[in-house]
Amino acid sequence: MKALIIGVSGQDGSYLADFLLKKGYEVFGTSRDAQGSVFRGLNFLGIKNEVHLLSMDPEDFRSVLVAIKKSKPDEIYFLAGQSSVGLSFEQPAETIQSFTIGILNVLEAVKMEARGIKVYHAGSSEAFGDTEGEAAKETTPFKPRSPYALAKASSTWLVDNYREAYDLFACTGILFNHESPLRPERFVTQKIIQTAKRISEGAEEKLVLGRLDVSRDWGWASEYVEAMWLMLQQDKAEDFIIATGKSQSLEEFVSKTFEVLGLHWQEHVSQSPDLMRPTDLSISKADPEKAGKKLGWKAKVDMEGVIERMLK
Repeated sequence: MKALIIGVSGQDGSYLADFLLKKGYEVFGTSRDAQGSVFRGLNFLGIKNEVHLLSMDPEDFRSVLVAIKKSKPDEIYFLAGQSSVGLSFEQPAETIQSFTIGILNVLEAVKMEARGIKVYHAGSSEAFGDTEGEAAKETTPFKPRSPYALAKASSTWLVDNYREAYDLFACTGILFNHESPLRPERFVTQKIIQTAKRISEGAEEKLVLGRLDVSRDWGWASEYVEAMWLMLQQDKAEDFIIATGKSQSLEEFVSKTFEVLGLHWQEHVSQSPDLMRPTDLSISKADPEKAGKKLGWKAKVDMEGVIERMLK
């Protein structure tokens, strides 16, 4: 089996490459500049030399088609795009284009190839918007509240449309928050972990955050890539929510992190209105029952486990 991971340099792409290599796949991975990219995640996992790296611009159809013809994949995993919700408010056009044009080009290329390539598309829980505390299901309507969420909703609708219109095996994993040591520090979980570690080692600094009352469903990234793979092993292409099913507040995440390090978080944390987004979801809550029943997948690592693993 051959797999093409579009966006292999990111957190999920790196863990997915590792997972597929262990399954015996021949793995191809793309980056906009395969020669110049650092591939920190692949190096961290010690697998960079085992992945065939290709330069590809997802927003350039010819580039996408060439990469697919070179790799001849059985499965394509589309994980590329601007991945920060906060940054999407500063770069809305780039964010929307990176997802929608990227997946559109992949779907068009797969349609032209006409040889049954299976496509996985990385969706996001952000597309649901604020469900007012109700756990989102696959049938919950999208109400995006950020350029990032809008982009993810649009790209998910594109996948649904091509699946129905052209009978492609194309599906979306609607992933809730999932973390790992491969997260850059612009992500709040990594910012919390790294700042708390420095404080515990004697650094004279404060952890500055925005809202602490928001709740999220936090899981462990390396578990979530198995769900991506399982989705492409089904007889029928369907979308699935991938999550732990348990939401906790950012304050709880902060509190637990400092507690593990033997510190009282209130002494080291301050809030800044500059870090509060124009719109933010108060509660992000998931119902992953369908994934449990149809994929046989269930998250094993909860928020506390995520914190302990990231601290190590």
